[in-house]
Amino acid sequence: MSEATGTAAGPGEMLSEAGAEALVHGICFKTGPPRLLGVELEWLVHDLDDPRATVTPERLEAAHASLEGLPVTSPLTFEPGGQVELSSRPAESLTACVGTMAADLATVRPVLREQGLALAGMGLDPWQPPRRFLREPRYDAMERCLDRYGPAGRIMMCTSASVQVNLDAGVEEPGTMGHVRRWRMSHLLGAVLLAAFAHSPMAEGRPTGWRSTRQLRWAEIGVERAGAPPLEAEPRAAWTRRALDAPLMCRRRTVGPWEVPEGTTFRDWLRRGEADGSGPRREDLDYHLTTLFPPVRPRGFLELRMIDAQPGEDGWIVPLAVAAALFDDLAAAETAYRAVKPLAERSRPLPAPHNPLWTGAARHGLADPELREAAAICFSAALEALPRLGAGTAVTDAVGEFAERHVARGRCPADDLLDRVRQGKEPF
Repeated sequence: MSEATGTAAGPGEMLSEAGAEALVHGICFKTGPPRLLGVELEWLVHDLDDPRATVTPERLEAAHASLEGLPVTSPLTFEPGGQVELSSRPAESLTACVGTMAADLATVRPVLREQGLALAGMGLDPWQPPRRFLREPRYDAMERCLDRYGPAGRIMMCTSASVQVNLDAGVEEPGTMGHVRRWRMSHLLGAVLLAAFAHSPMAEGRPTGWRSTRQLRWAEIGVERAGAPPLEAEPRAAWTRRALDAPLMCRRRTVGPWEVPEGTTFRDWLRRGEADGSGPRREDLDYHLTTLFPPVRPRGFLELRMIDAQPGEDGWIVPLAVAAALFDDLAAAETAYRAVKPLAERSRPLPAPHNPLWTGAARHGLADPELREAAAICFSAALEALPRLGAGTAVTDAVGEFAERHVARGRCPADDLLDRVRQGKEPF
């Protein structure tokens, strides 16, 4: 624990407002030279022979049971709609991260195939309406809370999937690896990554008019829960304010349904608790932080959450490699920062994902001229950097092929999917 958190309560002790601020300030940005890398892959589960068919709860339950206990390195979990998620352990190189995750997927896929099921990499299920499979107090409370914003919450819980890249926050000092600069770049470059890898243009069998409908749905659950703090502010202070002023999703209970308060922020709970002794504990704060879904979530590292799940068995490797190269190679990071810095003018007045920059990225993908130009520079820098990071030929070639097929032509995977649908073909 850093000196800034010295007044924070220990586990099981009631938090003061100052103690909660100190904890968030200290635990969400752990600074140091970029060294570790991780990826979290969410996958939809589809029928192998008929992707449009509804996978029954009985089949999902059997599939989940068959995956539990498999000899995989990455923790394997399940999302509310039955999606499968693999979360890599922190790796010290891109090669190690890719190799471990690829091996784990090679273990998982045959088990599902034996049951007539397949992992599908798409940001949003193009056919199925949201149907919740997991019935747990957490998801019951989440559904009740997010229903206040409309249908977007259930859609995100049950029919969405992503590629989330985890990167170290950076060093304390100003510069290319400084945490302030990396935080700001993650939001500006994040819009470019969103546009380049947009892959959710359909919902319930119809085109939506958006390249990333998944990002649109995130925006619809409200800026208080899914928005980013102002980028002009110091990251620790800005995120601490945003986290404590965010509305409570729920209060957990050991027996019975969890409470879902309305119009109460975590800061409200802290202040009332100091007055009557009913305030939150450290574990309540830890849980509250998991109920916030900004495009970049600080968890001691930076979790990039804006990338749609990608097509093909290995499509996830490209966004992982590009993000790693642009953040962790000094020359590539400098090039990327200069390329995306002008986009800051489009990030006002509202924070991502509710501003014109992110709206344009989600709606148009790389058909947006500014985003296409920035993507071309960033992908070129990434291709130059990957050999310096020790990436193998297969990874570099995959990034090069993506750049030629999509970036150079102002396209994203969503455009390929729409083309296939127009031709009367299955989207994957």
